[in-house]
Amino acid sequence: MRLLVVEDEQRIANAIKKGLVQEAFAVDVAYDGEEGYDLASSESYDAIILDRLLPGMDGVTVCQKLREHNNHTLILILTAKGQLNDRVEGLNAGADDYLVKPFAFEELLARVRALTRRPKKSLDVILKAGDLSLDSLRFEVKRGQKDIKLSAKEFALLEYLMRHPRQIFTKDQIIEHVWSYDSDVLPNTVEVYIGYLRNKIDEPFPHLAKLIHTVRGFGYKIE
Repeated sequence: MRLLVVEDEQRIANAIKKGLVQEAFAVDVAYDGEEGYDLASSESYDAIILDRLLPGMDGVTVCQKLREHNNHTLILILTAKGQLNDRVEGLNAGADDYLVKPFAFEELLARVRALTRRPKKSLDVILKAGDLSLDSLRFEVKRGQKDIKLSAKEFALLEYLMRHPRQIFTKDQIIEHVWSYDSDVLPNTVEVYIGYLRNKIDEPFPHLAKLIHTVRGFGYKIE
C-alpha cells in the first residue's frame, strides 16, 4: 500500500516514514500543506496521514479542498490539540479519523490498518489466490503448507497483486503503488521483482498451476 505523510516537523515525518516502510508500506513525505495537497491531488494513495497545523495550508484546509474535488482518499489527521471542537472540525472537514500528539507509533500503525480495511472487502487481512495465502499483519506467505520468505518489497508487490486478483497492471501502475514517489525505479525493475516472486511462488511448485501471469503488451496479474 502507498501512503502520504504530510508533517512539517521533519524529525517526526521521517520517523513515521521509517516505521511505515519497515511495515512494507510505500511512503511519500511532504513538509508543508501546499506540497501535500499537490501530491495528494496528482498521485494515487491508499491513505494520507495529515498534520493539522501546517505552513502554507493547514491540514483542515487540505482535507476540505481534497473532498471538494472528489478526492476520497482515506485521511488520518494528526493534531496536538485534543479539545473536542478541534476534533469535530477535522472530522467535519472530511477526515476519516484523528490521532492526538504525542502518540505511540503502534497506535498510528493500528489506526492506518483499521482505516485501510474500511472501504471494501478486498482490504482483508488474509488474502488468497488458489493455494497461496498472504497474512498482511504477520507478513507471512504460504503456498499450501510451505512457508515462503519474501523481502519487504517482494511482499508489497505480491500484496498489491493479490488485492486485485485477475486485474492486469502495467509496469507504471505497479511502480505508482508499490514504490515511493521519489524512488529511482525503472520499468525493468518491475520485471526483476516479478521474476523474484516467480522464483519463490511458482518455480518451486512445478506440479501446481502458475499463479503469476504476464499478459504480453499489457502487464502482469495474479490468477
